[in-house]
Amino acid sequence: MSDPQIVELDEIDCRFEPRPWAFAEENHAAIATHWEEVIRQKPASFNGRILLLHRWEISGRRFRGSYLMTDYASFLAWRDFGTPGEPKWNCFAMAALQAADGAFLLGEMAEHTSNAGAIYFAAGTPDPSDLDGDMVNLAGSVTRELEEETGVSPRDVTIAAGWTAVFHGPRIAMMKTVRSPVPAGALKARIEGFLAADSQPELSRMHVVRSRDDLVADRMPAFQRAYLMHRLERISSEAPGV
Repeated sequence: MSDPQIVELDEIDCRFEPRPWAFAEENHAAIATHWEEVIRQKPASFNGRILLLHRWEISGRRFRGSYLMTDYASFLAWRDFGTPGEPKWNCFAMAALQAADGAFLLGEMAEHTSNAGAIYFAAGTPDPSDLDGDMVNLAGSVTRELEEETGVSPRDVTIAAGWTAVFHGPRIAMMKTVRSPVPAGALKARIEGFLAADSQPELSRMHVVRSRDDLVADRMPAFQRAYLMHRLERISSEAPGV
């Protein structure tokens, strides 16, 4: 797989355009067997409905895309089998949470999740709750996932204009900067207090990233590291005296 590619966007226009998915239709038995193993290893896994991107284009600084609907078991099997068949993309939104002092806060996925131990910003694969008519509301997904996973509500942050898209193979991460007026240490403590009060939080703890030295190569996916390096370099270049 090639290195992640970063594109700055002004606008995202994604729609729900349902259509059959050949992989899911042709691999029922393999998907079921795979899901049985997922449940054996992670009993809390839930086979809900999710949205998968089947077409996209960029015109200027505007991203347009179309999603189909499938179930999580089929999506997970497709991902774990190496994304076979006609190209599809897991296109999701992420809340790039930045504290008042400029540091970024990322969550570590809890043991009961399918990506246990991975570290990245609050996010989730789009699902039917992200539909507003036929529009896939990725901006709404940003704030919903942030509040569900960390307790940080839209009232607690300033949401930046525009998006930073990170393309890496069948994954497209749509990053939206959300800035808190709280310094990183206090914000980390607040979120971890929220996690401690949850009987089954999606995150186990928070990580603060201030520089490249804070990146965790073996647990942060390549697209996440690429975004952080991109932002850290920009912050450094904009610093007074640089």
